[in-house]
Amino acid sequence: MDHKGYIIDLGPMEYQKAWNLQHQLWSRRVEEELPDLLLILEHPHVITLGRRGNRFHLKASPEILEAMKIPIFHVERGGDITYHGPGQMVAYPILDLKNYGYRLIRFVDQLEEVILRVLRDFGIEGEKDSRNRGVWANGNKIASIGVAIKRWVSYHGFALNYERI
Repeated sequence: MDHKGYIIDLGPMEYQKAWNLQHQLWSRRVEEELPDLLLILEHPHVITLGRRGNRFHLKASPEILEAMKIPIFHVERGGDITYHGPGQMVAYPILDLKNYGYRLIRFVDQLEEVILRVLRDFGIEGEKDSRNRGVWANGNKIASIGVAIKRWVSYHGFALNYERI
């Protein structure tokens, strides 16, 4: 299989700007104007609510979030609530899944596998939980996954927590 694409390190980026960029790049990928892309970045403090997301599931009150100036975005990805912030690598694959023969479940399984392999490279033994998507290490969730697929092109992706050294 000879699929070519680009990995783009965007560095720190506000969530709204990244969300808009994903939509623009997704549209161009659907039209085959761009190859597959993997956006790597880090967001300032933000909370996203996926399709199953509900503000009632937030543990912090709206007053606390407002005082801390942490915005909340309702987005089209799967999943419930995800926090993004410093100390977390976010990856947004914008892939034409038809080129890989992927369906949604297989795509998410493959993202989990990539995260597990990256963790292994750093000497961390991660694991999956058959009841919940994402990856855990030492009983704590270390990576969240929430994707959207429209017209067989993915966007949104995963967030991997790390500790700055």
